[in-house]
Amino acid sequence: MLFERPEAGERAVLVHLEITGRRDNEDPREFEELVRSAGGDPVALIFGQRPAPDSRLFVGSGKLEEIRGAVQTHGAELVLFNNTLSPSQERNLERELQCRVLDRTGVILDIFAQRARTHEGKLQVELAQLQHMSTRLVRGWTHLERQKGGIGLRGPGETQLETDRRLLRERVKTLRARLEKVRAQRAQARRARRRADTPSISLVGYTNAGKSTLFNLLTNADVYAANQLFATLDPTLRGLAVPNLGDVVLADTVGFIRHLPHKLVDAFRATLEEAAQADLLLHVIDAATDERDAHIAQVEEVLAEIGAANIPRLDVYNKIDLLEIEPRIDRDEYGRPVRVWLSAQQKKGADLLLQALAELLGGNLAQGDLVLGNDDGRLRARLYAAGAVLAETAQDDGRTRVSIRMPAHEFQRLAMHEHFDPAVLQAAGRTIGSGSP
Repeated sequence: MLFERPEAGERAVLVHLEITGRRDNEDPREFEELVRSAGGDPVALIFGQRPAPDSRLFVGSGKLEEIRGAVQTHGAELVLFNNTLSPSQERNLERELQCRVLDRTGVILDIFAQRARTHEGKLQVELAQLQHMSTRLVRGWTHLERQKGGIGLRGPGETQLETDRRLLRERVKTLRARLEKVRAQRAQARRARRRADTPSISLVGYTNAGKSTLFNLLTNADVYAANQLFATLDPTLRGLAVPNLGDVVLADTVGFIRHLPHKLVDAFRATLEEAAQADLLLHVIDAATDERDAHIAQVEEVLAEIGAANIPRLDVYNKIDLLEIEPRIDRDEYGRPVRVWLSAQQKKGADLLLQALAELLGGNLAQGDLVLGNDDGRLRARLYAAGAVLAETAQDDGRTRVSIRMPAHEFQRLAMHEHFDPAVLQAAGRTIGSGSP
């Protein structure tokens, strides 16, 4: 039987098969959102349950007939499984149903392909697609399988298949080399920020938790934000001025999802390293969803996979307007911020988040009072040039008290150049410089 892959369309029959005894079955509501995010039109949702998937068709014969009936009734061009299918199962189902069949990973890859905008994002998506395609390449040449061997049956089929595989391997190698160059460029940028002692903060969280909306609120950026899964794929970095702290770099990253395909984690490693190398992670959480705990656990799993599990973290509970509660900061027994409740959409609580950031990242700051003598004009000018002076007060004896805040390493370097002990900052009111009595 000759078999060509059918053309794809938008009308889709969704199939959700729960495996009995498995605790990590997918969420059918989330899958429907994924399909809509991909541009699909779900016309039917079919549920099933089995102790184990069928090795040939994943579903049983009765469920297959139910799916076929739904496809014919609704004129669907796609059947989408909220499960992971093997290449042979996809191929067999397409042959039986005479329409395109995709699994959960295929749907996510399609969304990523639609949303990638930057050169780096497109490279990452193409790599993930090719890695996924490599195990399914045989499908495109199924109609030539009869030419693979035997008297009178030899032909170009196997040759063409091997050619495709070789071209695919070469393309994957090229993409990996380009992404390695991107990783090197990002690493160089991070080293430059470290030399300048500019803290870096990465937004992480489950997809559609509101990361991009919060990013836009904090940085006045115009990153695409929408109430849909994977609205953001391309990483964006912006400077953020935190009161009482100074400038930091804020990074918006791709959202995580339950059972994020390893191909995507691997392909997006250059992007995810922004989170793995950050000084602080802002874990943005949809406070209003019923799946909140499950989403938090999934983010924890991905962070562990990319080596970011031990980075200091601040939980940001977003969308509190849906819960009708007020913004607040939750603290641990030592008084340190551990949780901020806000609404990025309603622009409520951003000031509390900035306050928490200043407290958490302020440990590397030198702050206090200095009393400058009459001959300390150069030091005073350098403090102002560094933007370190918060307040200045003239004293009755003609000297000047200045309150300062600046990165600790810069203060140490300034003390060395101006020949004073940096420890004087810890004792407010101590006089330094040549005008000292």
